Amino acid sequence: MITIEQVLEALKNVDDPDFKKDIVTLGMVKDIKIDGKKVSFTVVLTTPACPMKDMIHKACVTAITHFVDKEAQVNVNMTAKVTSHRNNDGPLLPGVKNIIAVASGKGGVGKSTVASNLAVGLALNGAKVGLVDADIYGPSVPMMFDVINEKPLVTQKDGKNYIIPVESYGVKLLSIGFFADTSQAIAWRGPMASKALNQMFSDADWGELDYLLVDLPPGTGDIHLSLVQSVPVTGAIVVSTPQAVALADAQKGVSMFKLPSINVPVLGIIENMSYFTPEELPENKYYIFGRDGAKRLAERLNVPLLGEVPLIQSIREAGDAGRPAAMQDNTLQSNIFREIAQRVAQEVAIKNAEKQNAQVQQA
Repeated sequence: MITIEQVLEALKNVDDPDFKKDIVTLGMVKDIKIDGKKVSFTVVLTTPACPMKDMIHKACVTAITHFVDKEAQVNVNMTAKVTSHRNNDGPLLPGVKNIIAVASGKGGVGKSTVASNLAVGLALNGAKVGLVDADIYGPSVPMMFDVINEKPLVTQKDGKNYIIPVESYGVKLLSIGFFADTSQAIAWRGPMASKALNQMFSDADWGELDYLLVDLPPGTGDIHLSLVQSVPVTGAIVVSTPQAVALADAQKGVSMFKLPSINVPVLGIIENMSYFTPEELPENKYYIFGRDGAKRLAERLNVPLLGEVPLIQSIREAGDAGRPAAMQDNTLQSNIFREIAQRVAQEVAIKNAEKQNAQVQQA
C-alpha cells in the first residue's frame, strides 16, 4: 500500500531548478491523496509563468513511478501562487505583490513597447498584471493598448475618491495620457511630474495584482527617485539596443538602481532591435546595430540577459494598431515576448526567495 510518507520521500528527489532545493523542502507539495494505486497531489509554483512547469511535472511523475510503485497512476495538479517580499500591510498598494520598474538609459530604444508586451505576456501566463505609464512627458501606453480615448472612472472608498484603472487585454492601465489632451505637450517641472506619478499609486484602486509594471521615462531623474522613495520596488529591468552609445547609457541605468540610496535589485537587461529578421525569411538574422552588445554588458555587470527582441516590422505595426505583438498566435515575436515574461517572473521569484532567506538569517 502506497503511503503519504513514501510519496513525500520520493518527491524529495525533485528539485526546483531556480532555488536549488527539492520541492518538498520548499513547501511546494500540497493535498496528497492516495486511493490504491492512484496518487494525486498539487505542486504550487512560485509563478504561473514558470518556464520549468512541464519539466517539474514530468519529474514528479517519474519520481513516484521510480521510487514508490512503477504501476502508480500519478495525477499532478500544477498551480501557482506568486511570491512577494512585501508584507502587504502598508497603506500604499496593499494588494500588489511585486512592483517592477522598466527603465532605459536613453530614449528611442523601445522601452514602452517592451513594457507593454511584457505586461501582456505575464497576463497571458495567468498572472494579474497592471501597468503604470510613468513616462510623464511622452505617454504612449494608451495608444499601444488601443485605449487612447478612454477616461478612467472614479470609485469611492471610506470617503475618498479612487481612480479605477482602464483595462485592456487583461492588463490594468493608468497613464497621464488619460488625463491630458493627446495633441498637447506636457511641460511640467520635476515636482509636478513626481506628484502626478505618486497619484497613480496612492489615488488609484489597483486591487489584487501579482505584478505592477512601471514604464519609466528615459534616463535617470526625478521620476526614478520618486518611484523608489514612494513604493517598495521589487526589481528593475533595463532596456537597451545593441549599439555602443545605447549600452553606455544602459550601464548608467543599471548603476543607478545599484546606488546605496536606491538599492533596487536589477532583474536583468532586455536587448531590443537585436537583429533584423525579414518575416518571409525567419531563419535569417542581420545584426544592423551590432551583435551581443547587451549580452556582454550583462556579463560584465553580473546581471541576467532576459532576452533579445528582433527588429520586426509587425512589432511596430502591432503597437501602432493598439494590439501588442505578444497577443499574436504562435509568431516569432509573440513567442519571444512570452519567453521573456517567463524569465522575468522567474527572476522575481528568485529575488523574493533571496530576500526572504536574508530576513530569516537576520532574525
